[in-house]
Amino acid sequence: MLAYGETQDSNLMGYLAMPRDAAQPLPALIVIHEWWGLNDNVKAMTRRLAGEGYVALAVDLYGGKVAKTPAQAKQLMSAAMSDPDAARDNIRQAYEYLTHYALAPKVGTIGWCFGGGWSLRTALMPPGKLDAAVVYYGELVTDPKQLGVLDTPLLGLFGDKDATIPVQLVQTFRSRLNALGKDAEIYIYPGAGHAFANPSNGSKYDAKAAGDAWAKTVAFLHSHLQ
Repeated sequence: MLAYGETQDSNLMGYLAMPRDAAQPLPALIVIHEWWGLNDNVKAMTRRLAGEGYVALAVDLYGGKVAKTPAQAKQLMSAAMSDPDAARDNIRQAYEYLTHYALAPKVGTIGWCFGGGWSLRTALMPPGKLDAAVVYYGELVTDPKQLGVLDTPLLGLFGDKDATIPVQLVQTFRSRLNALGKDAEIYIYPGAGHAFANPSNGSKYDAKAAGDAWAKTVAFLHSHLQ
């Protein structure tokens, strides 16, 4: 855990993982947590990403709070979404930490659920410095005017049984990106629901879909960041 930025009241604390024997600056990833918060599962995913050759920084958009129940998660997510400028500033400071202190030559984002939506939002934020963005079943933007500013290669991974992010919305998202000529790969997994890639989420976890999505994620990130 380390401080990667600050607010008026406190430091922004995140979880950093990187290859042990890195001898030169490595590409970096901003890792954005699910609606549960920066929990052990997200930390494990951050270490897994570091194992692929990245400096991986998991940000915390909940100020140190972690939900144990869906009701708590909903409350924390709603509070964060009520102040999107604070979340944007949080992510900007993570980007600055990775470029200024870790000296990362390229930076991407990856997020799941709530964090997937913020991975997309980060790719749409000016001035568009991201080199790659991965969205696992996150909230989508389909307005062509908003999507028109996208200048980041995008990988989207969704399930067709997701009641939170309906497949029809994902198909609209994909068609809008295609119509705009954006560099985007959107995959929809048959039979997979929301949070299909979270191994700590019990019956919602879909090992086959999660394995394929991880392979696509690794290949996509390698192509654009390394």
